[in-house]
Amino acid sequence: MECAAVSQGHEEEVLARISRGLVYTESEAAFQAPRRRTEQIFEYNHTPPSETERRRSLLMAIFGAVGERTVLLPPFHAGFGSNVYIGDDFFGNVNLTFVDDVDIRIGDGVMIAPSVTLSTTGHPVHPSRRVDFGRFSEPIVIEDKVWIGSNAVVLPGVRIGYGAVIGAGSVVSRSIPPMTVAVGAPCRVLRPVTDEDLTARTDGR
Repeated sequence: MECAAVSQGHEEEVLARISRGLVYTESEAAFQAPRRRTEQIFEYNHTPPSETERRRSLLMAIFGAVGERTVLLPPFHAGFGSNVYIGDDFFGNVNLTFVDDVDIRIGDGVMIAPSVTLSTTGHPVHPSRRVDFGRFSEPIVIEDKVWIGSNAVVLPGVRIGYGAVIGAGSVVSRSIPPMTVAVGAPCRVLRPVTDEDLTARTDGR
């Protein structure tokens, strides 16, 4: 009983450090391994397209939550899977990577292009602090109606606001306000989304 109490106390201490964005190691976080959904992710990535019900069942087993009318084209990758929460009407294209050591929360109507990485985790700059894969983690939030372009990378602690568009190849290291177009590495706001965008691509522009 005493050993179990010590173990539980250690786990709570490590989880508290993780929640504060402090450095922790692979060994310290090893108790979280049962929450990894690697087998189910492998199975999903090898399930035929015709088996839509099986794919849906696997997504529900993999993710912390998954909404209605979800489309996720395989292959996709996730460190855990269980720390990802997806809303309704989600579309994720091929090679979407979730580095979900902590929560990734995705709203309704989000579209993500091919080869995007959502990474909640980074590593210290000094090599002595990377022993035993030392790292820190901060949640990512993607609000409703966001569109993320191909090969974008979203880094720890970022929040992307409602209706924002992230340009292809962007490295998003800071939060992006709602209803803006943001591009670049590092990603910066280029302009607001306006009513003029309602007619773009329909009037010759």
